[in-house]
Amino acid sequence: MRFTPHQKRIAEIVIGSGLFLFAVLLEAENAARLLLFLAAYAVTGGDVILRAIRNVSRRQIFDENFLMSVATGGAFCIGQYSEAVAVMLFYKIGMLFQDRAVEKSRKSIAELMNIRTDYANLKRGDAIDRADPDEVNIGDVIVIKPGEKVPLDCVVMEGSSTLDSSPLTGESMPKAVREGDELLSGAINLNGLLVARVTKNASESTASKILDLVENAAAKKPRSENFITKFARFYTPAVVGGAAFIAVVPPLALEGAALGDWVYRALVFLVISCPCALVISIPLSFFGGLGAAARRGILVKGSNYLEALADTEVAVFDKTGTLTKGTFEVQEVVSKGIYNNEEILKFAACAESFSNHPVSLSIRRAYGKEIDAALISNVKEIPGQGVTATVDGRFVAAGNAKLMQMHGISAEDPGNAGTVVHAAVDNDYKGCIVIADVIKEDAAKAVSDLKAQRVKRIVMLTGDAESVAESVAMSLGIDEAYGGLLPADKVQKVEELMASKSAKGKLIFAGDGINDAPVLARADVGIAMGGLGSDAAIEAADVVIMTDEPSKIPVAIKIAKRTLAIAKQNIAIALGVKGAVLALGALGIASMWAAVFADVGVTLIAILNAIRVLGSDL
Repeated sequence: MRFTPHQKRIAEIVIGSGLFLFAVLLEAENAARLLLFLAAYAVTGGDVILRAIRNVSRRQIFDENFLMSVATGGAFCIGQYSEAVAVMLFYKIGMLFQDRAVEKSRKSIAELMNIRTDYANLKRGDAIDRADPDEVNIGDVIVIKPGEKVPLDCVVMEGSSTLDSSPLTGESMPKAVREGDELLSGAINLNGLLVARVTKNASESTASKILDLVENAAAKKPRSENFITKFARFYTPAVVGGAAFIAVVPPLALEGAALGDWVYRALVFLVISCPCALVISIPLSFFGGLGAAARRGILVKGSNYLEALADTEVAVFDKTGTLTKGTFEVQEVVSKGIYNNEEILKFAACAESFSNHPVSLSIRRAYGKEIDAALISNVKEIPGQGVTATVDGRFVAAGNAKLMQMHGISAEDPGNAGTVVHAAVDNDYKGCIVIADVIKEDAAKAVSDLKAQRVKRIVMLTGDAESVAESVAMSLGIDEAYGGLLPADKVQKVEELMASKSAKGKLIFAGDGINDAPVLARADVGIAMGGLGSDAAIEAADVVIMTDEPSKIPVAIKIAKRTLAIAKQNIAIALGVKGAVLALGALGIASMWAAVFADVGVTLIAILNAIRVLGSDL
């Protein structure tokens, strides 16, 4: 029977504790008692000593294994058996808690890793065979049975079902899908049988791209973690030198100083100085932050971006597809003649019935009734102006002011922000239809939450007209809005905004990740909205919001701020406690037991503090 590393560590703690207690309970100082202490020490600290020896042979001398081995070995040499074993025992317990903490922080990401499936049901003629997803090509037909994960990005050809996208987006509400809908790999088919055509191969599928993001995120270290790594590199040799000074110099320089006392102080100094709390808890804090964000459908490409998010000073949004849905809807119908609103919609919908333009589609959706194609003839679409047609024997013109002017029709401007479609019947102006992009339900919440997070400036950039930009900005409470911008203009505007912020402050830009790739790359932190399936989003952005919800951006900032605060708390706790006990140890006031607390105890406190970010209620 093979034990897992976790089970092995528990067994070592249990056996070592038993031997240690038995040795402590033996009152007589004899060989049996020493052998019990040695056995307990070997069980609890054997692997630490072996790692220290292995690292020394590789010239990686100054690490926690070396410090623990020298300190406890020295304690044994001066007869402090119980302290030596206790240090190793509590160190082992600390490592157990560390493993559990890391396991918990990995849990969200481990669940995310389950989005990849091992097989695809490949349909060849009437036969269905299991195949490796890597062997399935674009255009192949696959079958997704109830309860199975979607193996590759695809489009539904037959069937309807409900999909659980929570592994991808963090959203618990299932989504209904039917013929023509796109499916993203990693989602779970809940009930119906689906036949789908593959649109991306395995390496380019959504699941693979997400996994690549997650696997590479921890490698990008924040400034504070890099500082701790460098700090430990110089700190450990310095404390070893300090311990050697304490052990050697005072006995030679001070009259009546006992060598054994000062060696003991030096060993206490070494145990206290072990930088475990810093080296373990800081990366664990950021790893926990990455996991907490992933659990909420926010993929952060690296801990460095999490740290940058915490310093957000300027938030810049693209409008279409970010704050708005990117779909047009009729907002208002203005009647100027004998026809009522429904009649104006009917004439416009009939005239627009053969067009696939988003404006035409929105008018037909608003009309909502079946259109008799037999009533429509002489349809003429005029690019950049609109449509003319004969509807039930009457000439209908539906379009912008230029179209009305071309036919000598006087049109009235309703003064509304949005796209205006004027309608005329037999060259007589009948009214207009105001169409606008629909603002997302949580867009206003996103802006208000950002202000609550003390983001100083909130700016919106769009290629739409200034009037549209101002209208959307006013309805959402956005500080500044700039319209009529080309992609290059947006980059220039972001450059200006970056020049105006403070040196510490960061600028974030949220866009749809398709047309905004240059700006996403230029910002301190680029955030892709609704980036699933968008290659441009995943490549250009530093953070990918796995849903179309802009309200996830302030959530990401809140997680980042909490993560950074916890990391700073851990640095302060570790350095503060260790500094105090180091001074007491050098003065001979702190014992080896105090050293155990300063090392293992502070490490446990820092670890428990670090994992709070995972369970935080955001």
